[in-house]
Amino acid sequence: MSTPAQRMVAEQLLPNGVTDERVLEAMSAIPREEFLSGRVRRHAYENRALSIECGQTISQPLVVALMTQAVMPRPGDIALEVGTGSGYQAAVLSRLCRKVVTLDREPALAEHASDTLLRLGFANVEVAVADGSQGWPASAPYDIILVACATPELPSALAEQLAPEGRLVIPLGSAADEHQDLRIYQRRQNGELSSRSLFPVRFVPLRTD
Repeated sequence: MSTPAQRMVAEQLLPNGVTDERVLEAMSAIPREEFLSGRVRRHAYENRALSIECGQTISQPLVVALMTQAVMPRPGDIALEVGTGSGYQAAVLSRLCRKVVTLDREPALAEHASDTLLRLGFANVEVAVADGSQGWPASAPYDIILVACATPELPSALAEQLAPEGRLVIPLGSAADEHQDLRIYQRRQNGELSSRSLFPVRFVPLRTD
């Protein structure tokens, strides 16, 4: 008998453009409900964003999958996530990369996510409380940077911390109720950044100091 996570993959991800086998395998194996609490747990596998503590959200499974697929994670990669939230996206990245650093401005969210990740055995994730717009220079450069909150423009610190041939995905927009454009950036060998639009999204704003 299939698990709820496996049904989510079959019914929501496969029919909607998620083709990366490693992403599909990771999301079929991770118990999404463990990253939620209270009454929200029973909605864990619905294809919609869900509210969590501190006015934040956990993205719908399809958006998590498509953003992860877009950055083309490889086993040796070091990844930076901006906007830890529940910790679910970091868990997905941890199964696909060598190391994940994830940042959140809310100490309560960071602590809860860290506890959940450790309890479930995601030992290659470092959770820190920080202004995500400044990145995390201590572990830079990053092969992957995934930003799970919207900002009007790409923060210069994040661009500077992207490794050669690194990939960065970020929602660009000024507020949660306005159109936001999910964009993928790639660092070329000559140091230049190229970018293209992926699809429209709605994320909570990136909080900065």
